[in-house]
Amino acid sequence: MKSLVVTRALSAALLFLFVLTSCGQSASSGPGKAAIASADSLATEAGMQVLEAGGNAFDAAVAVAASLGVVEPAGSGLGGGGFFLLYLADTDEYRFIDARETAPAAAHKNMYLDEDGNPVRSASTAGPLSAGIPGQPAGLVYMAEKFGRLPLDKTLASAIRYARNGYPITARALLGLRFRKKTAMQSPAFAEVFYPDGKLPAEGHIIVQPDLADSLERLAEEGKQGFYAGDIAERLVAGVREAGGIWTLEDLANYSVAEREPVIVDYNGMRVISAPPPSSGGVVLTQMFNLLDTYPLPFLSAAEQKHLRIEAMRLAYRDRAIYLGDPDFVAMPLELILAPHYMELQRQLIKRRQATPSTALPGIEPDLQEGDQTTHFSIIDKDGNRVAATLTINTWYGAAFMPPDTGIILNNEMDDFSIKRGVPNEFGLLGDEANSVAPGKRPLSSMSPTFLESERGIAVLGSPGGSRIITMVMQAALDWNAGASGTEMVSAKRFHHQYWPDVVTYEPGAFTPEELKQLAAMGYELKESSRPYGNMNVVTWDFATNEVQSATDPRGEGEGRVY
Repeated sequence: MKSLVVTRALSAALLFLFVLTSCGQSASSGPGKAAIASADSLATEAGMQVLEAGGNAFDAAVAVAASLGVVEPAGSGLGGGGFFLLYLADTDEYRFIDARETAPAAAHKNMYLDEDGNPVRSASTAGPLSAGIPGQPAGLVYMAEKFGRLPLDKTLASAIRYARNGYPITARALLGLRFRKKTAMQSPAFAEVFYPDGKLPAEGHIIVQPDLADSLERLAEEGKQGFYAGDIAERLVAGVREAGGIWTLEDLANYSVAEREPVIVDYNGMRVISAPPPSSGGVVLTQMFNLLDTYPLPFLSAAEQKHLRIEAMRLAYRDRAIYLGDPDFVAMPLELILAPHYMELQRQLIKRRQATPSTALPGIEPDLQEGDQTTHFSIIDKDGNRVAATLTINTWYGAAFMPPDTGIILNNEMDDFSIKRGVPNEFGLLGDEANSVAPGKRPLSSMSPTFLESERGIAVLGSPGGSRIITMVMQAALDWNAGASGTEMVSAKRFHHQYWPDVVTYEPGAFTPEELKQLAAMGYELKESSRPYGNMNVVTWDFATNEVQSATDPRGEGEGRVY
């Protein structure tokens, strides 16, 4: 499959080809070992067992994804969707599987507005009306059938066992249950699993999900039809409609994954392969790298470097808000906004030592009325096949709703649409007509599964974090290109700007006291984050040493392993 390639310099492309053909360890021969980094040790173990049984990276991805949906249910599951970025070593191909949720056929542009045209926020974030038609089950089956070696009953075995026998709930999962309790208690099936006797369980309490185990078994036995037709589909639709949702059996039957062309950009000797629309990740990353390309960053002060990164974030997120959406519904001017002459015009808006207020930029007028629970895993196998996968049900526990007798927590991805021009979503992101609600449409996403390639080797990465995902990947890519290890990438302190609100949020330690002083003098409003954000998982392959390593974010509870 071809890719949307935005090349920054011919020399960079020639360098990359030289690396692949003449470095000490050829990329085409594979590293001879495998690595997995995921947000939970049980999910990583599931992937390792599949590799040991003769499966490849794509089989392992099915096992890891399904297991995360069981043991990390706050972030993903059969009721959600996601993106899978693949590299096929034997054919030297990048493939991108879009398993994003779709709006039901009865959805419409004004469905989350009251009679006066004002947003009803809870309608798009809680309960079955907030749920799109899930894509993850179809994505897992598609990947297994097209790219895997093992049958689904093998790759889903660990997830089924974890659901049937139970797993100990973690402190992080309990945070989400505490936060969503009021909504979740309105779903009896959800409450029965996660709130024994109507109370928040203690850390380490064993969560058993027999209905979810049954649903996973049906998927293993019948493939896509086991979820999108038959008993499971009927239970899903009945539960949704009884609680006020609008799903139909036809919505489920009509769902299909899409393969799309990855977005590729070369920056300073590094090739970045990332997610295309309906993800905004690849386009926004490309714009940010293109904007930074002509600046001599290594020769500038730390404060000036961070100032330029922030301005690149601001401008790229502005274009995200205006232009990006589902490519099956919206004609996006990608060639224009990724073109060198457009980047030069954007660059002229950046002042070297002064912040540019977002309100000074042409674009969306924010309406001043005033989640990041996703998951990511990275895999490389001994043959060099790779998977970067970011999966989600949107905010903590999605819609906090479970249709009876399914064990499946539904997403609240409908909130990722622009429910009204200029009104921020749950993550503060603005949107325009390009991302408005329409039947069958996929909401715009920030999920950014990414590969990095250069003369030093390969990195596979991504993270949860809502609107902050793209800037986390950008920062990690710049760090890796400067020589950082996977551990250093996932541990780095983070900062973020997304055009609106016009605030730089940052983790403690992301800026020195002197940098804070200088940035404030440039005109930035700076806000320290009340808690760490992100949960990045990275695997790397160093060509010179042939070392394969995995690294998981110290902010999370994940585990990386090398096989």
